[in-house]
Amino acid sequence: MEPSHINAYISLVATSAVLNVFLCVYTYFRRSEISRANVFILYTAALSVYTFGYAIELASNTLEQMKFWTVVEYMGMPFSASLGLILMIQYTGKSLSKKATAALFIIPTITLFMVATNDYHHLFYKKVWLRTDSSVPLMDIAAGQWYVVHGAFTFSCLLCACLILIAQWKHTKKMYRRQLLTLITSQLIPMTGAFLYLMGMTPGGMDPVPVLMCITSSMYIWAILSTRLLTIVPIAKDSIFESMREGVIVLDSSNRLVDYNKALRDMLPELETSMVGQPLNDIWLSLAGETFPVEYGREGLQTDLYWQLHGQTVCYQVRTSYVYNKNGEAVGSLIMLIDITEQRFLQEQLKQLAYFDGLTKIYNRTHFLHKGRELLNEAQLNHQPASFILFDIDYFKRINDTYGHDVGDQAIVHVVSVCNRYLNSEMLFARYGGEEFVIALPNATLQEGKRLAEQLRVALLNEPLDVEGTFIPITSSFGVAQYSGVTDSLESLLRDADSALYESKRSGRNAVYAHSVSLA
Repeated sequence: MEPSHINAYISLVATSAVLNVFLCVYTYFRRSEISRANVFILYTAALSVYTFGYAIELASNTLEQMKFWTVVEYMGMPFSASLGLILMIQYTGKSLSKKATAALFIIPTITLFMVATNDYHHLFYKKVWLRTDSSVPLMDIAAGQWYVVHGAFTFSCLLCACLILIAQWKHTKKMYRRQLLTLITSQLIPMTGAFLYLMGMTPGGMDPVPVLMCITSSMYIWAILSTRLLTIVPIAKDSIFESMREGVIVLDSSNRLVDYNKALRDMLPELETSMVGQPLNDIWLSLAGETFPVEYGREGLQTDLYWQLHGQTVCYQVRTSYVYNKNGEAVGSLIMLIDITEQRFLQEQLKQLAYFDGLTKIYNRTHFLHKGRELLNEAQLNHQPASFILFDIDYFKRINDTYGHDVGDQAIVHVVSVCNRYLNSEMLFARYGGEEFVIALPNATLQEGKRLAEQLRVALLNEPLDVEGTFIPITSSFGVAQYSGVTDSLESLLRDADSALYESKRSGRNAVYAHSVSLA
């Protein structure tokens, strides 16, 4: 090879090195703005070491100098293949485990060791010598066994990176395809050059890859300036789909399962990949013994779905929407499951606090007044009777003073427990205050109200409170009133019932009195 040719070749290789150093330094100072900056810094640093080492090797005069700079080259070149593969994998939104990442550097590390110690084993180069057909000193080699391993590994890394990027093409929006094309080309050019070199098809038997790095580095710089490569990178749709916290079910136009994400696998661990392609109703039938309980064929539907997960009941909010093609035609549907268990639990707690008595778990006074007015409105509209029972525990203060307030609370709970056995779901039962209770009976006459009150009085009388073997008699006094027309309000009816209750107290307690009528 002529000196002018080798000088031009050295200049191109040195230019590649300078461009790679520029990329390395630029990325370092912009690392706060650049995603995956550390990998790109190491990648360009490795290429810089490789190309600078190769340029100085070509400029060396003795075989020993060339062998030394060859070792320097291999401090960068074998590692650049692994780093390039990692960079391209990360660009697509995926990542490797620590073990897989470490495994990618095993062969490059062994390669560097083999090159540095080749004089002792000749496993990388069987032989190195100065060419006799060149007017300038150039080193030639006979490849050893590990050279083949290294070459195959490097080519495989470049090929895998290229295929990963090509597979990403259809998932990448048009605005980002110039970036992707730059990255594909940056892998394809050195891969082609390495293949031609290994096949002995390059001019003068020279390694073209360092020179080709001048092209790929220029492309990187152009892409960084024109498409903001590295600072703005596309996020793969698959990555978005898999990283969503909401569970997503994708159905086709026939309501067959097409896909689902990781969040849904966590929400419904019983779901298996073998179920893809089956109708959703069939899948749900095998999982829950019933068809899917939500009408998923409607756009914008929101409803709750309760499910057993690891022995606990969870609540998922179900949202539905259609999937449209480019022509605006519905080609499928999405079902999104959002875990709202904690929200529903808090709502239930607030409901309990707002509507129910904390001790007895029956309605509190406020909610009873609200529900009672609704009951009266219905009675008025339907021209039906309604009765109200007001009662309290006799001598409750004596129970508190004698046995303590804890036993007093037990007495209140005991009364509620006994009464609940005689009440149905249509009746309103509430703690009206302290030891006082109220019952609203829809579509019940005064006689029916008195009859129920008498049942409750007798039941309480016959079932004393058992406190650790001590039986405490519990009796109650009752007052009953009946709704008789539009002039009766809830407040007036409760006053009437309270007047009847007062009559029960005056008559000696443990009695039932109706408004204006008494029953001993």
